[in-house]
Amino acid sequence: MLLIRRAFFFTAGIICLVVGLIGVIIPLIPTTPLLLLAAGCFVRSSEKLYHWVLYNKYFGDYVRAFREGKKIPLKTKVFAISLVWIFISVSSIFFVDPIILKILLFIIALLVSLYISSK
Repeated sequence: MLLIRRAFFFTAGIICLVVGLIGVIIPLIPTTPLLLLAAGCFVRSSEKLYHWVLYNKYFGDYVRAFREGKKIPLKTKVFAISLVWIFISVSSIFFVDPIILKILLFIIALLVSLYISSK
């Protein structure tokens, strides 16, 4: 039973990690929560991967800061919000045709921007 439990958490951790890393490129995928979830899964299945997530040179600082309740740095907020608006604008101009979908995309961008700026 313990082996099945560890395998479940390991698999869930890998999935969360991969999707979270994709979220670095696609701004509407919540990167930090998925990386936190991956860390939580790895703490129950793989100490080595848990340590790797926490001390990774690219995103480990964000995961540790979030776990400790620290705020997102202003530079990171500006970068994240800029990426959201760039991707939403490009998507609306080149890939989305109906006006209702364009409006929906901009509402999503506004809500994501408000959320990021509040952290």
